[in-house]
Amino acid sequence: MSQRGPDGQKMVYIKNDNNNIYLFHSRLSIIDLDKRSDQPYFFENYTIVFNGEIYNYIELRDELKKKGRVFKTDSDTEVLIQCYEEFGEDCLQKFEGMWSFALWDGNQNKLFLSRDRFGEKPLYYYETSDGIYFGSQTLFIKSLVDTKIEVNQNQILRYLVNGYRSLYQKNETYYKKLYEIPIASLCFIDVDLQLYTTKFWTLKPNVDQKMSTKDAIEGVKERLIDSMRLRLRSDVPIAFCLSGGIDSTALASIASKVFHKEISTFSIIDEDIRYNEYENINHTVNDLKCKSTKIHLEKGNNLDKLIELIKFHDAPIATISYLVHSLLSEEINKNGFKVAISGTGADELFTGYYDHFNFHIYDTRNSPLNQHHITQWETHIQNIVRNPYLSNPKIFIENPYLRDHIFLNNDIFSSYTKSKFEEKFTEYQFETDSMLQNRMMNELFFESTRVIIHQDDLNSMKNSIENRSPFLDTNLVEFAYSIPPELLIQNGYGKYILRESLSGILNDEVRLDRRKKGFNASLNSLFNLKDLKTRDFLLSESEVFDIVDKSFIESLLEKDTLENSFSKFLFNYLCVKIFLDFS
Repeated sequence: MSQRGPDGQKMVYIKNDNNNIYLFHSRLSIIDLDKRSDQPYFFENYTIVFNGEIYNYIELRDELKKKGRVFKTDSDTEVLIQCYEEFGEDCLQKFEGMWSFALWDGNQNKLFLSRDRFGEKPLYYYETSDGIYFGSQTLFIKSLVDTKIEVNQNQILRYLVNGYRSLYQKNETYYKKLYEIPIASLCFIDVDLQLYTTKFWTLKPNVDQKMSTKDAIEGVKERLIDSMRLRLRSDVPIAFCLSGGIDSTALASIASKVFHKEISTFSIIDEDIRYNEYENINHTVNDLKCKSTKIHLEKGNNLDKLIELIKFHDAPIATISYLVHSLLSEEINKNGFKVAISGTGADELFTGYYDHFNFHIYDTRNSPLNQHHITQWETHIQNIVRNPYLSNPKIFIENPYLRDHIFLNNDIFSSYTKSKFEEKFTEYQFETDSMLQNRMMNELFFESTRVIIHQDDLNSMKNSIENRSPFLDTNLVEFAYSIPPELLIQNGYGKYILRESLSGILNDEVRLDRRKKGFNASLNSLFNLKDLKTRDFLLSESEVFDIVDKSFIESLLEKDTLENSFSKFLFNYLCVKIFLDFS
């Protein structure tokens, strides 16, 4: 656990009747660096191990002081444990932050587990006849359990055939019977080793049909700035991940221009024109006059890095983006930073993907502005969309339930697996009448954000860094889902409300750029697939060929260029091979 927390390691053993409770903690010191805030932390008859941040801990501490409470530290850990004593499990409603924690309540003889609203901090558990094991990574649990935990081939097939968006559509992990504590949940484990789980928060869109575009813009601006105010709290230096897109640039610009912070940014440069954001990154660096570190991708020498990363993740990497992100995290660590801020979540709040335009056109199909939206799409978006399904602006008007663009070519990939895997796309129906809003909520809670923040956490913690995501703020998210969906895309601009809320803060070269490159990279920018050593590794004897047809991999390697979906499959295959070879 030392990479997650290099600043101190402690444990506590608690004997309770016939039960043994062991709590282990590795500390990454961010708030109140003094040893007095080390964990496990003890208060009255309570003991806690806590991973994450309660960003509004200062406000909560002031509230508790007015009730006569006294504090011995300046940490959010002590605020958390005193909030629990004061409010019980209702304390979770008061927290703004990211967390997973285990709290032993010696009064009730219960272990209290909880995880934040969006799942920014991971928490796994595994039940045996001897007890319940839990931890922030599967690696930790495996190190404690006497018997070998079996790999879950079903999850591997899901990943290979349907890709990263399918990973959270079922309650499975890459290991059998090893599960995640649900997000936005609290769990009690009692003395009989029974685990009870309940949700403490659910996002319910409460659309204000009377809201004007101006109200939406002002509401987003106010809440995003307030979210940044809370997430800039730190007793150690903070770095900014800067991709060149509107999301990460917005956060760096708010820190610099609104809060007058001297900031340092870190960026990846890929020479592949599809992903190269050098120009936009420079626009921002020049505008903010900030310190900038740029990492240029080097072709062909990343296999060892990928192997090392997969060993730490104890799972295949979700997408190639997270090999790239690991290089970014490594550089942030080398430069002495312990906190990094990233723009995760904005796409799922404000329309960040190209299919959102098609869903918006569906939602406004009975509006007099519908043809205007189509014309704007044809003018500004049509030529930059690569997914073949989305080249038709009316695709969801013609077929509202078509989602083939999400699991693109999965029928082909399934045909080359030894155990034919066919799991159709499923979509949860939230309490909304908007197809666009429902799609974004599925992305937020199942398909995109969940995957991103888990990968962010693992990559950051591998390099002893805490990752913070200001767009995943409760007030901001709930407000974003109160905005009438038809307002979110205007004049051919996705994220219209977010863009306008940043007028005067974010440089216009980035703010008004319609292109969506995303934080991504080409497979050929990281691996030389023509290199004999690399090819030998890709095709060397492995358990993976009990799952995938080797001839299919050979055929992909023979091609000079690969379509995007096939390139993704080849990377996923490589990750699965490494996982099976080294797990």
